[in-house]
Amino acid sequence: MEIRKVKNKEKDNLKSLSMEDLQKKIDSSVNGLSQNEAEKRLITYGRNEIKEKEANPFLKFLTYFWGPIPWMIEIAVILSAMVAHWADFFIILLLLLSNAVVGFWEEHQAGNAIAALKAKLALTAQVKRDGKWITLDSHLLVPGDVIHIRAGDIIPSDARLLEGDEIEVDQSTLTGESLPVTRKSGDAVFSGSILRHGEIDALVYATGANTYFGKTAELVEEAHTVSHFQKAVLKIGNYLIFFAVILVAIVVFVAIMRGNPILTTLEFSLVLLVAAIPVAMPTVLSVTMAVGAKLLAKKEAIVTRLSAIEELAGVDILCSDKTGTLTQNKLTLGEPFSVRDIPVEQVILYGALASRPEDKDSIDQAVIDGVKDKQALGTYKVIHFQPFDAIRKRTEATVVSGDGKQFQVAMGASQIILAMSVNINEVKNLVDTAVHDFATRGFRSLGIAKTDNDGKWRFVGVLPLFDPPRPQAKKTIASAEQMGVNVKMITGDQMAIAQETAKQLGLGSNIFDASDLDDDKISKEYVDAIEKADGFAQVFPEHKFHIVDMLQKRGHIVGMTGDGVNDAPALKKADCGIAVSGATDAARAAASIVLLTPGLSLIIDAIKESRRIFQRMNSYAIYRIAETMRVLLFMTLAILVFNFYPVTAVMIVMLALLNDGAILSIAFDNVIYKKKPEAWQMHKVLGVSTVLGVIGVVSTFGLFYLAEKVFHLDNDHIQTLMYLKLSIAGHLTIFVTRTRGPFWSHRPAKILFFAVLCTQIIATLIAVYGVFMTPLGWGWALFIWIYAIVWLFINDRVKLLAYRIFDPLPSTPTIATQS
Repeated sequence: MEIRKVKNKEKDNLKSLSMEDLQKKIDSSVNGLSQNEAEKRLITYGRNEIKEKEANPFLKFLTYFWGPIPWMIEIAVILSAMVAHWADFFIILLLLLSNAVVGFWEEHQAGNAIAALKAKLALTAQVKRDGKWITLDSHLLVPGDVIHIRAGDIIPSDARLLEGDEIEVDQSTLTGESLPVTRKSGDAVFSGSILRHGEIDALVYATGANTYFGKTAELVEEAHTVSHFQKAVLKIGNYLIFFAVILVAIVVFVAIMRGNPILTTLEFSLVLLVAAIPVAMPTVLSVTMAVGAKLLAKKEAIVTRLSAIEELAGVDILCSDKTGTLTQNKLTLGEPFSVRDIPVEQVILYGALASRPEDKDSIDQAVIDGVKDKQALGTYKVIHFQPFDAIRKRTEATVVSGDGKQFQVAMGASQIILAMSVNINEVKNLVDTAVHDFATRGFRSLGIAKTDNDGKWRFVGVLPLFDPPRPQAKKTIASAEQMGVNVKMITGDQMAIAQETAKQLGLGSNIFDASDLDDDKISKEYVDAIEKADGFAQVFPEHKFHIVDMLQKRGHIVGMTGDGVNDAPALKKADCGIAVSGATDAARAAASIVLLTPGLSLIIDAIKESRRIFQRMNSYAIYRIAETMRVLLFMTLAILVFNFYPVTAVMIVMLALLNDGAILSIAFDNVIYKKKPEAWQMHKVLGVSTVLGVIGVVSTFGLFYLAEKVFHLDNDHIQTLMYLKLSIAGHLTIFVTRTRGPFWSHRPAKILFFAVLCTQIIATLIAVYGVFMTPLGWGWALFIWIYAIVWLFINDRVKLLAYRIFDPLPSTPTIATQS
């Protein structure tokens, strides 16, 4: 990391050194390099391209078999083979492979952001080698080369401008600025930006990964955030595995002390491990998110990383790119300023006559669109048009009006138009005041002049241009605030533009100037200012990345929206990166969610849907932990206290297959979403599930006592009885865990209700007719159903008490919805 900082500082020095010192530093001149020298430097500096790290897909697939949960499943597979339980062996192995395939495919689908970034680089460049201009593949450029760039060219590397006229550069792909910027001799231009007006020679000082563009790609490649979903599954798995290992150790120790056969002890260890491992948990949670992803796709929000749905539910800060996201990325004409009572409509008309629609210039188009009376515009005929150039810094048109009069109009920078006007002394103060007022409000000003009857130029007015907010942006931001999401605007535009846009969007006036943002500044006050800011201005790609990083370090779950190459690193770094409609390939590849409709309004729907999905996953997690603990504790205590194996390995496998298979339907359940960000509160999840697990053990031992001491059933019938009770009561637990209040507070989805009903009918038939176990008969089956339903009400009361202990401040829900 320290080496990289040194390199970056050196690169920044090259950007600001005097041209004379720069030429000495990189040992070059305005005449460029010889071919031999260029080839030597190509070996030293490498190709002018972004290198891509490619992982071996097979080795990547193998990583999904590494970790606490996979280890326990693999141990269970080995034990199954050792005791020759081949049915268990193949079932558990199939579940292990399924989890790995689902995880690998999910990550594979995320795409490659680096490849999309590479596609944006210029393909060829005009280079001076051996004193001659040649066309060369851009990836062969080296520091010290002299290149020639013209209007429309993508700048192929970071370079300093040599002697020549000023140029207009579009840096929107890097900074997000909506307007082109003026660059003169000695200024730096960056790889990936586009030359809009003019042409000039430039001296290359950085290529490949050392360019601003390359740094953007490097940040995308390095950005990696472990999702809260992954952390939650790991914590749950560790909790259950630790619990299981302790119980297995106790049972093995007691069995050895009692002199029980080793094979029998291994069999029981296998059963206990099968019961303990949440084998289907990753799959069930992934399916739940996949179903949610399909629902979002119908609303035109494409999910490229499933865990992003769970992350979106917890987002409490949404960093939104301004240009094209909060605004329309389309220049619009504001209310013009005119001199000497000239009608503003006339000023706009003159500006439109000084524009040419076929050039498809954004400024020209904004002025032409500002003309209200298009028929009046059609009565004029432009007989000569002089396009904008870097020397004159204005457009000019010779026009003939409908009555045959000929005159000229001009449009350009206000100071340029003023300087050529004969009435400069009369209007200068008024114009300067108007231009300053427009600048403080974030507008760009264009001066308009027209020739009088004597052919002399006269200043007639100022046209202000701005990028207007999207129609629904302000409402969307307000809705996000109501959902507990703080929206922060991020833009490469200057402070005045950022402040005016924030004002129009109702974001607040606390805009942070990111021009001096440095990741070395880690003081509490500095980070506090970032956390409290309503928005950020003059932002470069690495700034966005660091803003997201600092907010994450403060404990926030950060969402990031954007559409350009400049947004890609932050989109990848954010907990939930959202590429908006019209985003570049690089932004889409780096993002977790891609919106297909313009603006942010769809994000509110996505947040609501993600919170519903989170509720379903949370309900399942509590259910799964409670059931696992219930089986583990009951089996262990039965062995230790009664020296009796209450269920067989086949029964455990059947429990897992029936219950987890049907529980997939929870992905469609009716749920209640909250008006605040969601988060995995593991103390609540583990606390409530543990209480439900313990009360389940009490009810199971109650039945065991009745079966043995009251009804005097034999061991084989007791095992079948225990199997059916664990199956029915276990599955009914999902109706307890799916609600924060009483289980009848809102109806479950029909598919969930009937899935549970059908699987328990199957479990009942298995027990009644004795498939892989001793037949039980219908009388005992009916008794188990009644017993389980009575305990359903008791468990529900216990759940409410547990929530009062582990989550004493209940959240206020909004709407119960069925997806």
